[in-house]
Amino acid sequence: MEFRVHALKRMFQRQISNEAVLHVLDTGATIEQYLDDFPYPSRLVLGWWASRPIHVVVADNADDEIRIVITVYQPDLEEWEPGFRRRKKP
Repeated sequence: MEFRVHALKRMFQRQISNEAVLHVLDTGATIEQYLDDFPYPSRLVLGWWASRPIHVVVADNADDEIRIVITVYQPDLEEWEPGFRRRKKP
């Protein structure tokens, strides 16, 4: 597991622990895939830490078998449907 500097900054700002991120990645569900992302395909994972919804964008480097955490945030109901699985339509 590798954390990008951006992810670590956002985790600190948003008070989301490493433990919470690992829990989301272990128990959460992929809700979007970004197959054209470079240098590795990435995906958006939704999981819960206690009663808090958390989204983690993670890239999967299959060649080196490393997951790279790109960013982490708590989804907002202003942008997401209830349940936080689908974005609201503009």
